[in-house]
Amino acid sequence: MEKVQCEILGLSSSPSTGGAYAILLKEINGARRLPIIIGAFEAQAIALEMERVKPPRPLTHDLLKVLIDNLGANVIEIIINELKDNTFFARIVLESSGLTNEIDARPSDAIALAVRADAPIFVSEIVMETAAFVPSDETDIPGFESSDQEQEKKPLSKEAKIAALQDKLREALESEEFERAAKLRDEIKRLTQNN
Repeated sequence: MEKVQCEILGLSSSPSTGGAYAILLKEINGARRLPIIIGAFEAQAIALEMERVKPPRPLTHDLLKVLIDNLGANVIEIIINELKDNTFFARIVLESSGLTNEIDARPSDAIALAVRADAPIFVSEIVMETAAFVPSDETDIPGFESSDQEQEKKPLSKEAKIAALQDKLREALESEEFERAAKLRDEIKRLTQNN
């Protein structure tokens, strides 16, 4: 499986999404961004660890990290490896006594554990192709878009429609309109799957 290393770009919330949060991942060696809707508890667990705030009692993800450490295992990496029916899936890769094991997890839990273990976060290339977007201010990077003159000569292609939808998705995420963002993401997915 081809995978892309990512970092956490930010967390945001919106009252209109019923308490849901979005975590935005950015590929380390590129411009693509991947938004994932997560729950409030997981968002809090990720934010607290990113800010190095220690709660008075261990949170579930802290307990999980201590348990892994006490069993002599290490978190090697986490991989967001699948997107099925608008749901992301992840794997936690553990190493213990020279053996590697993969454990199924929700991406939010895997990311919360990864920030505690200083483990790298990866996303499969297929998931990035399906659900990621490139912010419009970075589309002048070679290979992402053709020049304005080339675009003027051609009718609006499927790729141009997808790019326009990705711009709208970015704007929706920046203004924390997550319901609109989810609809735009679904439309982008529909267009990319109708090849």
